[in-house]
Amino acid sequence: MTEVLKTLDVNEVMKCIPHRYPMLLVDRAEIIKEGEHAYGYKAVTANEPFFQGHFPQKPVMPGVLIVEAMAQTAAVVTMDHLSAEGSGDNLVYFMSIDGAKFRRQVVPGDMLRVDVALEKARGPVRRFSCRAYVGQDLAAEATVQAIISDD
Repeated sequence: MTEVLKTLDVNEVMKCIPHRYPMLLVDRAEIIKEGEHAYGYKAVTANEPFFQGHFPQKPVMPGVLIVEAMAQTAAVVTMDHLSAEGSGDNLVYFMSIDGAKFRRQVVPGDMLRVDVALEKARGPVRRFSCRAYVGQDLAAEATVQAIISDD
């Protein structure tokens, strides 16, 4: 098991990123390596608003929201690090996604664990390797790129 440097509850997550319900898709984060590696957690519940239409008879979390949870977790690890350096007034914007693959459905009752690891940092641009799990099962994977902005 990887040692956790620090844990951020939902209130601390919301200090890092501007997302709020229903678009906040990270309930808790564990920082593994400052600015580089983190786990984000989302408890997927039956009362999520997207399940009303996706799909009423067989609810499945949309893949695009799993990718959004990846991007939000990457933003949390980035902003937590910038805040520690005294640069916490920035925003992180999602730039691109590559190689997205969906391996398992995510359904009500699942605990989604998103593992993000920094691959490359160049100026304000960050590229993260991301994997989403339910238990030990790989649910999705992708590479996301984001840019740190000061607006």
